[in-house]
Amino acid sequence: MITLKSLSAMLALAATSLSTLAAEPSPAAPRTVIGVDRIVAVVNEDVITRIDLQQQLRLAADALKRRGTPLPPADVLEKQVLERMISQKMQLQLAKDSGLRIEDGVLDKTIARIAEQNKLTTDQLRAALERDGVPFSRFREEIRAELTIQRLREREVDSRIVVTEGEIDALLQSMASNESRSSEYNLAHILVRVPEQATAEIIQARQARAEQALAQLKQGADFGQVSATFSDAPEALKGGVLGWRDSNRLPGLFVDALKNMQVGQVSAPLRSANGFHILKLIEQRGAASVLVKQTQARHILIRTNELISESEARNRLLGLRERIENGADFAELARLQSQDASASKGGDLGWLSPGDTVPEFERTMNQLNVGQLSQPIKTEFGWHLVQVLNRREQDMSKERVRLDARQSLRERKSDEAYQEWLRQLRDKSYVDIRTEER
Repeated sequence: MITLKSLSAMLALAATSLSTLAAEPSPAAPRTVIGVDRIVAVVNEDVITRIDLQQQLRLAADALKRRGTPLPPADVLEKQVLERMISQKMQLQLAKDSGLRIEDGVLDKTIARIAEQNKLTTDQLRAALERDGVPFSRFREEIRAELTIQRLREREVDSRIVVTEGEIDALLQSMASNESRSSEYNLAHILVRVPEQATAEIIQARQARAEQALAQLKQGADFGQVSATFSDAPEALKGGVLGWRDSNRLPGLFVDALKNMQVGQVSAPLRSANGFHILKLIEQRGAASVLVKQTQARHILIRTNELISESEARNRLLGLRERIENGADFAELARLQSQDASASKGGDLGWLSPGDTVPEFERTMNQLNVGQLSQPIKTEFGWHLVQVLNRREQDMSKERVRLDARQSLRERKSDEAYQEWLRQLRDKSYVDIRTEER
């Protein structure tokens, strides 16, 4: 319940959005045409207007320029941005229809973390955005949308990912015998998507498009520009950059290609169920051994709801804290009172590494001495009473290696499943693009 590995990625994306939204408009960016607005796309029961599209075009062009990426042709950039808007619109519609909503309290905490990442208070963040002409209300809704899509992905895709013990054993065996076990790659990526149940003619046309992208790269074209022109991947307008990825967290198709590539080289189109991929190897390094400081902790969690108020949850924990200080057994009280999966284990969360818990929990835990009880603390999950049982420093125990292998397999499966889910969502949605109507 406490683990939130995916939140850090979402916060990084949100921080990127901050720099994009707050950027000064580029003189080369497309401008909103003043006049009568009109519909450029219908997505199920919703619409995207020309003004909506022009605003996103301007932001995308500014982001590309700041990365030093030459802008693709205007019509190509428009198509890429519109497709991204359609994908977001479909996901937000599904979230709304299924009752998924981000509460204001969760949104406020996320924005506070974004401000903290940028070494600002929330008030300073608001002032900086408004100074650059970005309404704070608009920024809030951008972050709410990102959170919503993240939650939707967790519910529709990540929650259905199953990793078996046999798969973990096979990966660990492969790591022990494979030279690539210690490799990490800094990658950029182009995806030419192939629709589900595509005909042979469509597959051939998509392959030809991938070959066209590769031909431009071989002629010296900028990878970011080619990505913005040809790629259907979510990072298409971000230079196609995936960043550093451990080899065990990449599809086997990618790893097999990367093993034979030199830094700076691009791959031939690689065929997967989702389409054709082109990889660029930016950097490569061996995965370093990391000495990890771990904390064994336990907690009692009281959730707030319509029946339990914030003050009641806090006061209940204060009462439990007093009982423990007077000799009551923490584990027994956790089994009776705690409202998460750790209750059956007496509240024991096991050995926690940095980043395994939400920031408020981790900060409190790190400030405690072994055996010490915290005061009640609040996170987005509810109110917690925390006790540190032990601390250790070690170089990736066998247990941790196995946990990392499980996480690697989950991430690999999740990325592939999410792309397939998006493709199926698009196929099931009604999309009418009207950009040709002038």
